[in-house]
Amino acid sequence: MAGQSFLSESMLGWSIFTFILMVILTFCWFYIRKFQSRQESEVVSTITAICALAIALITSALLPVDIFLVSFMKFPNGTYKDWAANNETRGHIEDTVLYGYYTLYSIILFCVFLWIPFVYFYYEERDDDNMNKCSQVKNALKYTVGFAIVCVVLLLIGAFIPLEPPPGQNSTQWEKVQYLFEELGSSHGLPALSFSISSLTLIGMLAVITYTAYGMSVLPLNLIKGTRSVVYERLENTEDIDDVEHQIEKLKSKCEDGRPLSSRDRANLQELEGKLQVLRRRGRHLDIAERNCCTKVGSALRPLKITLGIFFILVALLFTVALFISNLDKALHSAGISSGFIIFGTNITNPLNELLLVLQPVFPLDYILITVITMYFVVTSMAGIRNMGIWFFWIRLYKIRPKKTRPQALLFLCMILLLIVLHTSYMIYSLAPQYVMYGSQKYLVQMPSAGPASGNSTTRICDADAPEDQCTVTRSYLFLHKFWFFSTIYYFGNWAFIGAFLIGLAVSCCRGKKSVIEGEVEADDSDFSDDEYVH
Repeated sequence: MAGQSFLSESMLGWSIFTFILMVILTFCWFYIRKFQSRQESEVVSTITAICALAIALITSALLPVDIFLVSFMKFPNGTYKDWAANNETRGHIEDTVLYGYYTLYSIILFCVFLWIPFVYFYYEERDDDNMNKCSQVKNALKYTVGFAIVCVVLLLIGAFIPLEPPPGQNSTQWEKVQYLFEELGSSHGLPALSFSISSLTLIGMLAVITYTAYGMSVLPLNLIKGTRSVVYERLENTEDIDDVEHQIEKLKSKCEDGRPLSSRDRANLQELEGKLQVLRRRGRHLDIAERNCCTKVGSALRPLKITLGIFFILVALLFTVALFISNLDKALHSAGISSGFIIFGTNITNPLNELLLVLQPVFPLDYILITVITMYFVVTSMAGIRNMGIWFFWIRLYKIRPKKTRPQALLFLCMILLLIVLHTSYMIYSLAPQYVMYGSQKYLVQMPSAGPASGNSTTRICDADAPEDQCTVTRSYLFLHKFWFFSTIYYFGNWAFIGAFLIGLAVSCCRGKKSVIEGEVEADDSDFSDDEYVH
């Protein structure tokens, strides 16, 4: 009976995960196809982008499953369910989740260090018309080897960093080497993988500070403000075309008598002709937008968009407040930098953590909320990348535009999202530390009695004071806090995230409404002509 209950509870958690997996794959296909350039689309790059984006979203979906499984081991009264009463059974469930993290994190390492770099450099070499397929593959492999070496170095560093005190000074060299290999074997390679993932998470932290923080402000405000009137934009564009044509005619009139134009006038004429070309392209796009059914439907859904925008900005403010309180709690009650600012539980009331705990009795509201939080970070990250484009410091590398994004840009987009998802787990832990560690688990506490009879028992929410055999820690928490120095960097990264969000919010508030064809036509396009979009 207990075995059947165990299977049903476990199957429920993984069935939810399977359903989410199917939804994710469908979303990834539509998302990549929406932004993919029609002229430059290739099967290999499309499959790579879809798979990489799916892996990023699937990894983010594993955290709610992790919390769900450890929570469902217990009844609300703090006792273990029949199928989870055995330590061996609980260990089996924990190992299942752990292997899920192993698999997905290993796939992420493979994508970031091998698969995506190879496909990216393969298409970069394609720009050379004189190069055959074999040379393309050879050059792509040559560049990819460098990424593979970095991955191996990170794995080796993580594998042999001792997490326990090493042997004493009197030990022989062989005993010290033997100790390192015993450490590696006893941990099943967890430190090696954790160190590599944590190193990538540092890069993901920078992407979160850059893209997610901006996306959390720009997405809701764009929904609230809406777009400019397409009729007004067409009228304004027509006036600009007439003005530029008049200036061009004025310059050309200078050479009607056969005199050549000065170098300054020729430069001005060339600039005006380029501007006129862009304006005419804008006119074509505005004509299509005015006739497009989506534009008319979007206008009809304005009340819904405003409501969603207000909801998203309130959620963003809630996250920011919760993150600030969590960081303040760590600053006041942790052991400081040397401990990675780690705290067990909450000492200051955290609104998001309390909300999750309040929703626990009504299954499955708390799991729905933690899933929504996870996906919110992913969606706002996509919005941030979509609005900013892909930058390397002050150099803009690629633009993310509907039906016009190059294969290399899509690969960059997916790699950035992979890195962002890695840091998202720590962000969610910062927002609701106690819930991410223990979920909705409770444990029994014996209360002392004044009389000779034994004391009564009461239930408490699992925290660091709970007996080790009464509360199960999520596997995600173990991955996040394997190395204290990474936790310290993440802590300061949270402060930077709060600052970046506030700056992005101020910038987004000062900006006017977006054009109805925002990003479709730009004067400094480095992509191919956007005529494909029109046709």
